[in-house]
Amino acid sequence: MGKLDGQTILVTGAAQGIGKAIAARLAKDGATVVVADINADGGAEAAAEIGNGALAIQCDISDADSVAALFDAIEAQAGTVDTLVNNASIVPFIAWDEVDLAHWNTIIATNLTGTFMATRQATDRMRAKGVQGRVINISSNTIFAGTPNMAAYVAAKAGVVGLTRALATELGQYGIAINAVTPGLIESAGVKASPHNEAFEFVEMLQALKGKGQPEHIADVVAFLASDDARWITGQTLNVDAGMIRH
Repeated sequence: MGKLDGQTILVTGAAQGIGKAIAARLAKDGATVVVADINADGGAEAAAEIGNGALAIQCDISDADSVAALFDAIEAQAGTVDTLVNNASIVPFIAWDEVDLAHWNTIIATNLTGTFMATRQATDRMRAKGVQGRVINISSNTIFAGTPNMAAYVAAKAGVVGLTRALATELGQYGIAINAVTPGLIESAGVKASPHNEAFEFVEMLQALKGKGQPEHIADVVAFLASDDARWITGQTLNVDAGMIRH
């Protein structure tokens, strides 16, 4: 028996990287996982690799109609979402002097507004069905570090933590728990293909535990928060960065 047997869990942005690792770990623990991603082919490949009945549904998390269609499709194929993992994100590398309104709006739309829209759909449907579910938001330890070249991203991810705290207060009466995870620098395919890949040596000097963060490090924590082991935790932010940030 897996700790997540019988759960339907939606992971957004799960075609690769942290999202894919999360989806794979949750499926391993028994959940029926929905891989949602704007990359339809990548999502389908990830779901096939993950197995355990994983479903792939294309979704643009920044588009309200696409998000609503995602949840309709899940209900038709797998029932009500028991746990939502808001992982979909755009991770930029852009100096403040180059940040214009178009960039700002793009980052906020996916990283913060997308989290809001998915959470709106999930928690409304949970309450309608009497599901005492979970929401797990993937934020970032950049909100503590004030990482440069990521101003809009840091602002959006800080907003995710604020939303987590506020909704824990409002949704607790329905038995819905909501928490956030703040990963440090993770050696994902996306990071390795970006300028952030040059930061590992510097970041490791700041870490209490040495080594490079892996997507599985985040997946392990999300699996815990999705399980009954975390049934008395809500409104919290779990920082997972090998002790780079100590707070």
